[in-house]
Amino acid sequence: MEFVACVGTDEQNWGQITALLNRLEYEKAVLVVDAMASGYPTNDTCTIIKIDMSQPLLPLQREIQDKLKKTVGGEFEVALSLASGTGKEHMAVLSALLNIPVGVKLVVYTKEGIQFLS
Repeated sequence: MEFVACVGTDEQNWGQITALLNRLEYEKAVLVVDAMASGYPTNDTCTIIKIDMSQPLLPLQREIQDKLKKTVGGEFEVALSLASGTGKEHMAVLSALLNIPVGVKLVVYTKEGIQFLS
């Protein structure tokens, strides 16, 4: 499974992404990162896609989709974390993935461990 995470500038939520990067079993991790963010969680397996998240929703979605097409899609389904970022960023990332097309399983790290939302 491939892991995709939206990474906004809201540092208080980055612990969720760090936990998933360290504990989730995945073949490839792709972080869609706000270009204004710095010091965000990452590791050696991550592909980083920096995006200007301040642009309007439709151009944002198209840019994310174009960049994700080059890195995601080896699998039929991706694990997606939307713990960080804004609603607009979440809509753009989710829409981009569905248009590639790949299936999406939302993933979160809780006290009980990794949980997939269905």
